Order: sequence, then C-alpha cells, then structure tokens
Amino acid sequence: MTVNEQNNAPVKAILAALDNGSYDTAASVEELEELAKTANAEVVAKVIQKRPSADSATVLGEGKIEEIAELAESLGAELLVFDTELTASEIRNIEDVVNIRVIDRTMLILDIFAARAVTNEGKLQVELAQLRYRLPRLMGIGRSLSRLGGGIGTRGPGEKQLETDKRHIRRRIEKLESELKELTERREFSRRRRKKDNVLTGAIVGYTNAGKSTLLNRLTDAGVLAENKLFATLDLTSRSIELPDGRSLLLIDTVGLIRRLPHHLVEAFKSTLEEAACADIILHVSDISDPEAMDKTVTTQKILAELGCGEIPSVSILNKADLVDYDIPEDDTTVKISAKSGEGIERMLELIAKNLPESAKRMKLLIPYDKAGFSAQIRENGKIFSEEYTADGVLTDALVDIKLVKQATEYLIKD
Repeated sequence: MTVNEQNNAPVKAILAALDNGSYDTAASVEELEELAKTANAEVVAKVIQKRPSADSATVLGEGKIEEIAELAESLGAELLVFDTELTASEIRNIEDVVNIRVIDRTMLILDIFAARAVTNEGKLQVELAQLRYRLPRLMGIGRSLSRLGGGIGTRGPGEKQLETDKRHIRRRIEKLESELKELTERREFSRRRRKKDNVLTGAIVGYTNAGKSTLLNRLTDAGVLAENKLFATLDLTSRSIELPDGRSLLLIDTVGLIRRLPHHLVEAFKSTLEEAACADIILHVSDISDPEAMDKTVTTQKILAELGCGEIPSVSILNKADLVDYDIPEDDTTVKISAKSGEGIERMLELIAKNLPESAKRMKLLIPYDKAGFSAQIRENGKIFSEEYTADGVLTDALVDIKLVKQATEYLIKD
C-alpha cells in the first residue's frame, strides 16, 4: 500500500497503449481507466500511439516514451500503466526513461484482486496468479520495488516475497498449488453431491459491474458487496431461491468478466468459473444502459464458450432497464429488469423456470390410501405443497421428480 493510499488520496497515473489494429484500443483504454480508478488511481493522462508493431525495447517508440516522461514530470504522475503485458526488460527500459513505476494491465488487475479477495481460496488464487506472472519478470519488478517503493501492482505477496530468490518463489507456488488442489477437490465433491441430491444450480455470469451482486442481493438478501466498481466481488457466493413452479434453484455468483481477460486470471479463477460450466442454467446479466453492452455480451459469450458452456440453457437478463428511455425487446430467453428497483424480477423468475431443464413437474394427484408408499417417494425426491384427505384418497399438490412423473400420471387429476 502506498502513502497516498494510506490517506485515501489517489495515485496519479498515466495510461499508455499501442494501437496496432489488433483490437479496439480506445475501448480497452477506457476500461483500463475504470480498472485504475478501482485500484485508487487518478488518471491524469492517456497516451495512445498508432504503429504497426511494438518497439522491441519499450513497446511505444522512443520519442513517445520521452513524451510520457515529460508528461509525468509536469503532471506529478507516480505510475505508468500499459494496456498490454510487459516483459521484465520492457519494464526496466521504460522506467529508465520515465523514472516512475511501470506496471501492465494484468499486474493492475491482479492488484485489484489482491485487495478484494476475502475467502481463503480467493486469496490463495490471487497470490498464485501473482507469483506465476511475476516470476519471469522479477528482474524488472525487483528493481522497480527497490528504487520506487511499492504501490499499485505490488499488493498481495508483498515486496518482501518478490525480492526473494526464484527457488523460494517456486516452492511457494508448489505449496499454493497443493492447497488449491485440495480446495478444488472439495468443490468437485460438493458439485457431485448436489447432482446426486438433484440440486439445480444457476450460474450468474456477465461482464464486471453489470449488477450481478445487486441481483443476487435482490433475490436472496445475500448481503454481497455491490458497488459501482469493477470486480466489486471476487469470492464465490451461493444462495437458494424458489421458482414460480415450486422448484428450488441454487444461485452462484461468479467473478465478473472483462475484455481481453488475461489467461493468467482465467487460470487463477478457473474453479470459480467452472461453476458456470457445471450449472444447469446460465443467467447472463448485462448492463443494458452501457453503450458497449453488445460488445461486452459478445466477450462474455466467447469466454463461456471457451469454458465449454455452449450447450447449457441460458437466460439473457438485461439489467439497469430503468436507466434507458427506449423500448427493449424481450423474448422467451430475454428479459429486461432493474435489480435495483425490482422491475421485471417476476418475469425473469418465470423465464428461468421455463428454460431450466425439466427435473421435476408440479402435479395435482389423487393418491389412493393403499399407495401411501408412492406419496413417501414423492416427498423424498420432490416436494409436497399440500395434502387433503378425501374419501377416495389423498388429494396432493406436489413437485414430482422427473423419474416419478410417468408413474404419477396414473393418479393425475384431469382439469
């Protein structure tokens, strides 16, 4: 933590990016600015250079780096953040010119993760990702730390950890991998147990800051931190809700996604993101008031496809509908809502129930008294809402497990 952060004053930062036409640089830099703000930095300048390829020593051209050095001095900047991954030699070469601390996009995101991880697993995942990323960059970062004294991009393992030799860090990585493997095995056991117990799960996914945690709080009073910052929540939260058809659904809030999500971070939070791949339904939340909502939706869908979620039923939840003044089309898999006000929540729950794979069916049955054993089966595998004893048997309103539906049809009351 820097001196500025201790008194809550933001660190003055300059953002830099190379535009070689390989991605939407302007949009990516805007996102980088949001990330910087989340890490308590004040962006005082943004520098984008168009060139066909990166300079082998400093990414941007020599003249542009010198221009940044002058900017840093005149604006009192303390930090330069590149919107691309840097090598140790690039960090060292750039710092030699600009004379302020240099970090890249991934280091910035990892720093935010380190500050916001709460659970033991989250902290272990962050530290492992940081060490794996920083190990080949120790020469550049070590020099930076000794000369410039820590700050954004150095939280988590800490300066002391980073200054140790590579052998010690590799031992630490092995220990973290071992601890996370145990936690992953426990998580996998929990998944298998849920499947065995026929527990339906829904993964809440989407771009960071789309309102996933606010939605979970609206549905369950989960008490999850929800604020207007990127990566407001990192740790896995799960809560159960009841759908209109009587079925229960375990909602799982996953870490927010971002454009150009570094593979280091996908690996670090793979166990969390795997919850989406193992879910019965995916609830894709997007901020419909965001001008880039469509691009961000594509980003989310691409990452989900990479995780193997392409065949899982999904519902598109267009959040923050109260902030737009135009008509938003809806269909059988799309619903507009406001997680903040509650608008559209009832229809959303109906769509979730409609698109969720049929695991149980609500039925009104008249079960003869001599078939009491079947009533017990329904109770054990499903849910009984009401029972009324009549002369002909037990009038039962029940949620019947799909395996028992065929047998239950024998006692079905015709409307």
